[in-house]
Amino acid sequence: MCGIVGYIGKRDVTPLLLEGLQRLEYRGYDSAGIVVTTPKSGGLKMVKAKGRVRDLEAKVPARFKGTTGIAHTRWATHGAPSDVNAHPHMSADQKVAVVHNGIIDNAAELRRKLEADGVVFLSETDTEVLTHLIARSQAETLEEKVRHALRVIEGTYGIAVMHADFPERIVVARNGSPVVLGIGDKEMFVASDIAALVTHTRQIVTLDDGEMATLKADDFRTYTTEGTRTTAEPTTVEWEAESYDMGGHDTYMHKEIFEQPDAVDRVLRGRIDDRFSTVHLGGLNLDARDARAVRRVKILGCGTSYHAGMIGAQLIEELARIPADAEPASEFRYRNPVVDPDTLYIAVSQSGETYDVLAAVQELKRKGARVLGVVNVVGSAIAREADGGTYVHAGPEVCVVSTKCFTNTTVAFALLALHLGRIRDLSVRDGKRIIEGLRKLPAQISEILAQEAEIEQMAKEYAEARSMLFIGRVRGYPVAREASLKLKEVSYIHAEAYPASELKHGPLALIEPALPTVAIVPDDDLLEKNRAALEEIKARSGKILAVAHQHQEKADRTIVVPKNEDELDPILMGIPLQLLAYHTAKALGRDIDKPRNLAKSVTVE
Repeated sequence: MCGIVGYIGKRDVTPLLLEGLQRLEYRGYDSAGIVVTTPKSGGLKMVKAKGRVRDLEAKVPARFKGTTGIAHTRWATHGAPSDVNAHPHMSADQKVAVVHNGIIDNAAELRRKLEADGVVFLSETDTEVLTHLIARSQAETLEEKVRHALRVIEGTYGIAVMHADFPERIVVARNGSPVVLGIGDKEMFVASDIAALVTHTRQIVTLDDGEMATLKADDFRTYTTEGTRTTAEPTTVEWEAESYDMGGHDTYMHKEIFEQPDAVDRVLRGRIDDRFSTVHLGGLNLDARDARAVRRVKILGCGTSYHAGMIGAQLIEELARIPADAEPASEFRYRNPVVDPDTLYIAVSQSGETYDVLAAVQELKRKGARVLGVVNVVGSAIAREADGGTYVHAGPEVCVVSTKCFTNTTVAFALLALHLGRIRDLSVRDGKRIIEGLRKLPAQISEILAQEAEIEQMAKEYAEARSMLFIGRVRGYPVAREASLKLKEVSYIHAEAYPASELKHGPLALIEPALPTVAIVPDDDLLEKNRAALEEIKARSGKILAVAHQHQEKADRTIVVPKNEDELDPILMGIPLQLLAYHTAKALGRDIDKPRNLAKSVTVE
């Protein structure tokens, strides 16, 4: 969602902050701002602008110098996008500046109290409340001022604070929204995402919820919001700065779609055990006795991660013969679920910071459940909160719309399902069969991507559609769900996904020549059932695009994908539909990497 960047050191801070904001543009935002100072001047200078970082950069004066600063990209929650509502927010005496990710739940109540005391608000934001609370604190140190303000705040936050009376420091705090420190040579960085840091340092410290930090040019210290000192050991980030470049592609989405063969190879590398026809997943912290005691698996995720979890649940049921299902974490955490001690819970998140998923994990842990994490970002909040888990090793994903991370997550679930299956009742023969199928995936993905020109032509044919229907049966249904989401996210064409078996129960009423249908038709034991669904659509003059292992006579167009094992086919069948969504959006002139109204990492409700 919103982005935070901060720096304290000897260098000119303004170019560093603007560069950092540019690296966070993929998160989604509608305005941006920057505050800088120097230890000698002690005064705060601020510039804010509605729009993109380039609009902010155009407003920054030529002599906007400083060695300490904080900056922000805002995604509107309280108040429409505007210069005034943009962060940072500054106190009336222009001594305190705050940038904030998250939502202050009791902002309205606090605002009324402050206004009754004579405080005049300039913006409609919840964040300005925090700025005034810090400015009005009578505490002697900046740390105490921030701590006093946070005691009355309810909600989520990742914040960075500067004060004109303390120009040699930045104070930061986290509760539910990421804050990452970057350790440099006599300079310190802070950001909400390591993407803003990797150009300058690979040594990072990730704050936990309820933790604060004070940054100085040559030092940092961490402590709780109650003031107790904590021990934070820097870790080394694996990803290089070059991982965030486009690499010759027009968009990050295109680049990341084409990175999938290598990404899938990474998630498989070093994990296959040919001797016992299984895999090694060392981070699970789940021994064979514990695995055999599992009676049910519940997978929790949001959006694309939820769809990956649906595929994962099917793989676990098929290979490990454990009852499994997936549920949106955003719903699970509000329905007072029954937490069974024999159920293994799996939390899925690309960023490892998705607020709804993290909150569900925390509630499950409070009730004594065993929780595994399937995430992409090492050291992220969910990775730290979970009892164990596995990383999907997709590498940085910059486009708001997820492609390679989705694919790698489904492959990670195939590995987990194979691992659980071989501990239980999956035979050596079937284990070998699945391993052979997994090894084929990178080359088969490359084979699909080689069809880009043909898929681009199909996308141009469908770009004028007002709505599209996606259908699939059993293994094909999660693929249809994810493909439908991809199209609507990036092209803004309305799309719905239904199980093919549900056509007669309502959706057939929609079929007409103007409504194209995308059908997932794997060559498995349900092939004839799926062909019957195509017959029903064609009989009503519906236009059909099939994704199948062989040409479908009833379809107007067919994208043929290579055959793998039945259980693994869904991993491949979504790949061409990523390209279809991409080229449809391109034909319509959409902002592909930054779709309207969306953010990469949803760290608020």
